Amino acid sequence: MIGTGGGVVVMGPVEFIVLAFPEEQLRVPAVEAVLGLRKTGNVRLIDGLVATKTAGGEVFAAEFDEFHELHGLLAGREVARLIGPEDVQEAADLLDRGSCALLLVVEHVWAADAAVAVRAAGGRIAGSVRIPADRLAGLGVG
Repeated sequence: MIGTGGGVVVMGPVEFIVLAFPEEQLRVPAVEAVLGLRKTGNVRLIDGLVATKTAGGEVFAAEFDEFHELHGLLAGREVARLIGPEDVQEAADLLDRGSCALLLVVEHVWAADAAVAVRAAGGRIAGSVRIPADRLAGLGVG
């Protein structure tokens, strides 16, 4: 979480994630799973939007509070508005027509201590790569 350690902001890695769904409506079980991660304290939700790409190709973005299942998720604290129109368009380019996505900016709170230790040693997180689960299938991982 954001805190101070010797005047330095202490945070875990922050990531922009696009979770796509095959229809123009959110899938409630998937939304509940994302909310569950937040409740465990493993991640902190910093910002979020819902993007929809209609069957006609139009792109719309909506705040979480416009959806019953997401209402109040970002309420009760200052919300950093990090997701802009260019991010929505970039995410929409990943979507099929007639689908939607949750756009999330999350802090990986679980990694904050490791990130602080790396920085204290003069290092930095130079990159990360997400490996799709299907690439790991059959390797005995997971």
